[in-house]
Amino acid sequence: MLPKVIAKVAIEGKGKFINRRTKTAKGEYDKFFTYIPVEVARDSTFPFKPDEVVRIRIDKRKNRLVIEKSRS
Repeated sequence: MLPKVIAKVAIEGKGKFINRRTKTAKGEYDKFFTYIPVEVARDSTFPFKPDEVVRIRIDKRKNRLVIEKSRS
């Protein structure tokens, strides 16, 4: 008899990349945000907490953005 294997299914949702222009006394600046859907962010396996500093990098080989816990 084979052991029963329970597959881990990642929670998925559609997010959005947003640019919010910000005006200051010195000029106008871009502020970029990534929206993470509530069903993803509230999942028990979501790795980040609000206000946590994260490391963001671009993986050119796989054409993707990677967000990881910051080491410092």
